[in-house]
Amino acid sequence: MLSHKDNDLVTLTGNGTPMGTLLRSYWIPVLLCEELPEPDCPPVRVKLLGERLIAFRDSSGKVGFIDEFCAHRGVSLWFGRNEDGGLRCPYHGWKYRVDGSCVEVPSEPAESGFCNKIKLTAYPCIEKAGIIWTYMGPPDQAPEFPAFEWLGLPADHVLVAKRWQESNWLQAMEGGIDSSHVSWLHSGELHTDPLHKGTKGAQFQGDKTPKFELVESSGGLIIGARRNAEQGSYYWRITQWIMPWYTMIPPYGQNALNGHAWVPIDDESCIAWSFTWHPTRPLSEAEHHTMRHGGGIHVETIPGTFRPVINKDNDYMMDRAAQKAGRSFSGVSGIAMQDASLQESMGPIVDRSRENLVSTDNAIIMARALLKKAALGLQKGIKPRGLDSSAHRVRPASFVLPADQPFSKAKSNDLLARVGVPHTGI
Repeated sequence: MLSHKDNDLVTLTGNGTPMGTLLRSYWIPVLLCEELPEPDCPPVRVKLLGERLIAFRDSSGKVGFIDEFCAHRGVSLWFGRNEDGGLRCPYHGWKYRVDGSCVEVPSEPAESGFCNKIKLTAYPCIEKAGIIWTYMGPPDQAPEFPAFEWLGLPADHVLVAKRWQESNWLQAMEGGIDSSHVSWLHSGELHTDPLHKGTKGAQFQGDKTPKFELVESSGGLIIGARRNAEQGSYYWRITQWIMPWYTMIPPYGQNALNGHAWVPIDDESCIAWSFTWHPTRPLSEAEHHTMRHGGGIHVETIPGTFRPVINKDNDYMMDRAAQKAGRSFSGVSGIAMQDASLQESMGPIVDRSRENLVSTDNAIIMARALLKKAALGLQKGIKPRGLDSSAHRVRPASFVLPADQPFSKAKSNDLLARVGVPHTGI
């Protein structure tokens, strides 16, 4: 459990909060590149870490990410005209470049230099792997750009998607490092989802009392969950948690690898980014079809939005008959929405002072402690984990080992991203 004070510390991410300052130390995925498909296309509203911003692609194709509101009288620049190398407010014609500088105030003579006094907040952007990324921290402290394995793979090896989740970012992220719930909440899908069924991993999830071993890493945590396998051996699921919000999910057989990033929109909602990649082959059409229709870690979204088709307004399309018959343990369809439905049911920000944690929550306990330590340490100038690109070049894994072999030594190489080398999964 956490005190109310510590719960606020690890969940609140607005400008000036300790956690908000920490999260602004990292490069952040913001938009899919396809959301700004061409030069001078319509701008897009973005709320990120509680800040209301606008993204646009100028006439040269460069992306701007600036304060949503015109410096004149606060009009939303979502209404702006994207033209001739800048975004022009339709109210009185003030015009802004991608760096936030004001280049035209039609009512004032150019020789007055008034424009030079006006500048909106602007954050730098980089486009990589179909994603627009931004950095919101001090300009002179920008870290290396992320180096996750999937960022360097051919485009046909990777699928990236995002969805809106109506809960605080931390309770979503905590679900991503909780391997114990898989044997319960997802027990039906393990034997029906095309990306899981028929694997040894799905079979061994029948052991519903896993034991956890945690190893701190340069990025965050390596989380080992072991279950009984064949006599004298353990089935291990190794999850990577990389600060501040990345999770890498243990694979099933040689199906593709998966991961998430849980990025706060504000304190009561987040964007759940989903990454699926295969290190050594393109993703198949069948895999794409399954994922686009809510299979694996993905969800089907309402066309034209990033809101899931299954959502709290329709009670997550709860199927009580399927729940009672055992086809779905929770009655909600799809692994991702099973997670999201329960995380959203906790309320926008769960009150962790009321929890009763057990041994299978050790990864969550340690992750909270590391986030708190990093946020407070940053105030003293201590560099947090997960900024160096070397921390990103890792993989999740699943395997069976004799009971007397520690996973961290026996399979250390399998937890590294190695070019052209297949991942380890059963």
